[in-house]
This record gives sequence, structure tokens and C-alpha cells, in this order.
Amino acid sequence: MRLARGVSPWLLPTAATAAASALLTRRDRRWALAAVPLSALTGAMLWFFRDPDRTPGSGRILSPADGVVQSIDPWPDGRTRIAIFMSPLNVHVNRAPLAGNVTSVQHVAGGFVPAFNKDSDQNERVVWHFETALGDIEMVQIAGAVARRIVPYVNAGVKVAQAERIGLIRFGSRVDIYLPEGISPAVSVGEKTVAGVTRIDHG
Repeated sequence: MRLARGVSPWLLPTAATAAASALLTRRDRRWALAAVPLSALTGAMLWFFRDPDRTPGSGRILSPADGVVQSIDPWPDGRTRIAIFMSPLNVHVNRAPLAGNVTSVQHVAGGFVPAFNKDSDQNERVVWHFETALGDIEMVQIAGAVARRIVPYVNAGVKVAQAERIGLIRFGSRVDIYLPEGISPAVSVGEKTVAGVTRIDHG
């Protein structure tokens, strides 16, 4: 099973502690009180940080995240924001919604309220801009109450392919994608999305 890049600081200490506790259980069964939950946590983290290979879907704009469409909002400048909520059970690796050049990757400090909260727009986040055939495309990775680290995989100035892995939000949260003016969404609130596969714009 392929694991996402950037998970070592979380996974390795947990797995090492679980292994050490399991070895100590051979000497004293009381260590099982620590070994069992630590082993379960390690297994859960392996599941959380899975990073399966995928065949990109067809469409001009693909979902950047696994999750559920939380909201679809018209923006004052004519764009449409699609907010995708990522639960801890989703794959946490985010993908480029379409091919283009990464023109900006900006980290913005903020809070850590739950991603479904209306104030989550002010959370810790990374704002992406892509120069594409459709013009400038903005995407925002937003940390939540559990997710405390966003890990970009590429920097500004890099050319990316559609559905290419571009970053990770540890333990889920939310990803917003802004459709350019004149492009309508092909998804609806409550619909599940798959990063790099689900088409989110109407042709």
C-alpha cells in the first residue's frame, strides 16, 4: 500500500512506540494495555495516510479532494466556490484540478475551528493559484480542528499535470476550488467526490 508523502513525523514515532510496547508485552503482560491501543492507532494511521494510484477522470476541472461537497456559493467577482469537506476517513492527498503552472503557494496563519463551521474560512490554510487554459484558478487547503498541518508537495513556478498530487492535509479538513466566471458546477451539495477523478464543471 502506497503511503502519502509527509506522514513520517506522525507515523514513525507511533509505529515505533507500538512495536516497543509489543516487545515488552513478552516480559510483562501489563504492557498490552499500551501495546493494543498503540497498534490500533498505527493501523488507523496507515489507513488515513493511504495514497492510492488513480486514473484521472475526464473533464476540464476535476475535484482536488476526496470528500463531500459541503457548499456551492456564488462569489462577488463572478466565480463559484465549491467547498469539499474531507473527513478523517477520506484519502488526504490533494490533486491538481487541471493542468497548468503553479503561480503562487501562500501559507496563511489562522485558527483551527471545525471545517464545517462558518468561521473556518479564517483557519490555517494554503492558498494556491494555477495559470491554466481557463485562466487563473484558485484552490485553498483549509486545516480543521484535527488537521494541524498542510504539506504542499510543489512550489510556485512548477508545471503540474491534471490530477497530479500536489499536497496533503493531515487528518482531513476542507478544500475550496473556485470555478471561473461563466463555468457552472457539475456537482451538488452532499455529493461525494474523488480527487483527480470526479468532474466538477459542466462542459
